[in-house]
Amino acid sequence: MRLRTRAAVLATAALLLSAHTPAHAAERFAPLPPANPYAGPPGTATMHGDTGSSDATALPGPGAGTLSSHRTALASACPTVLVGADGYPVALCTEIFGRTPTVHLLDPATGGSLAELGLAKGSLLGGVYAYLDHRDRLVVVDGNRDLLRIGHRRTAAGWQLAVDSRLPLAGAVPAGDAVTGLSPDWRGRVWFATGGGVVGTADDEGTGAVRTLALPAGERIANSISTAPEGTAVATTHATYLLTAGPDGTPEVSWRQAYDRGPGRKPGQLSWGTGSTPTFFGPRTGTDYLTVVDNAAPTVNLLVYRTSDGGQVCSVPVLKSGGSGSENSPVAVGNAVFVASTYGYPYPALPDDAGPAVPSSGAFRGGLSRVDVRPDGSGCDLRWDNRTRSAAVPRLSTADGLLRTVLREPVIPGTDSTSALDPYRYAEIDPETGRTVRSAYLGSGFLFDTLQMVGSIAPGRVVLQGTVTGVLRITAG
Repeated sequence: MRLRTRAAVLATAALLLSAHTPAHAAERFAPLPPANPYAGPPGTATMHGDTGSSDATALPGPGAGTLSSHRTALASACPTVLVGADGYPVALCTEIFGRTPTVHLLDPATGGSLAELGLAKGSLLGGVYAYLDHRDRLVVVDGNRDLLRIGHRRTAAGWQLAVDSRLPLAGAVPAGDAVTGLSPDWRGRVWFATGGGVVGTADDEGTGAVRTLALPAGERIANSISTAPEGTAVATTHATYLLTAGPDGTPEVSWRQAYDRGPGRKPGQLSWGTGSTPTFFGPRTGTDYLTVVDNAAPTVNLLVYRTSDGGQVCSVPVLKSGGSGSENSPVAVGNAVFVASTYGYPYPALPDDAGPAVPSSGAFRGGLSRVDVRPDGSGCDLRWDNRTRSAAVPRLSTADGLLRTVLREPVIPGTDSTSALDPYRYAEIDPETGRTVRSAYLGSGFLFDTLQMVGSIAPGRVVLQGTVTGVLRITAG
């Protein structure tokens, strides 16, 4: 679809949606980051919804009626479930046995797998982050350090996934390193970042040029990256950056802000440093601010910067009621930011370079905080803080004004223990108060562990939530 035609379709869809959107929800949480013309539909194009990583969407979640769920068993952990303009979900999963990255095309009506394609194996975090482009192709870097665009189509033999294009990045990504995050900019170039601290651009659909910048030695990148018209945001294990592209596409540092990384990796985190994919948000353009959570001990802080110059707007202690540490990206739109705790979450595996936890262990008590940036930008205020035991990255709908997540409950009520028998519940949370207003039992045990992965709100009021063994399809009716 041509970009101009695509933009018209998205604009029409937004108008139709707004006609059915409660006025208070639209006023409370707006605007979303601007739609990237080289990414799929806002809200479902990236793991964190959009290229600004807002973890918010204009799509409404399940409506009134009895909540129900169906599990598609894929024998894989599925952290990335995206939905293109054609309505077909695409899941990027890692097989339990062998840890082979595998792409699944899912049936939008049932959640069943229609086709699958295995990719070259890389590191634990390599191949986790991907996005859908403006032609509904999955853009991902495989274990061979090749930048792939994977399309899907119906053939006489049924649905098929196939690599439409391939650009080797081996000359730009050092041997032994792997791409951990990627996102398109407003010129169609693919920005990527590696675990070893290399940031680059790839013009895979134009000249084929690849340009890179090595960040300071010792700074690693363990999370994805975000893009906005102002530039590309990268959070390393030491600092937050905004980068722009020079005349030939080479990344250049616009600003850098160091943060408190604490004495070591906290239990329930995968690296020593921030667990945040940096998030663009703001009340005027949708990208006025950039936010991450630091790794200060004993209490972490939400840090908000002005995107324009990197000036710090605030540093607010968060997650004070439960465990104060987070591996999750903040949810942010308008003036509101939400942070979920992962402190003490029992991950079954850690990256090879994760290092020891400090302290060596901790209970998963949970925690959820809301911080509001003041209207005049003079600072921020903690709105509420509680012990919501979120086992997933929450997703905010600006259409119905609800936060959605999955709760991991202890087998023995009133305790902070975790076990292989823990029950899991889908939950809807009132962002005004932090209270859970509706929930439904999903299942118990390992099969239903959502492992702090993101749930996507898909068209048709459907929630698609990855687990360690497949994908849950949650609906109401």
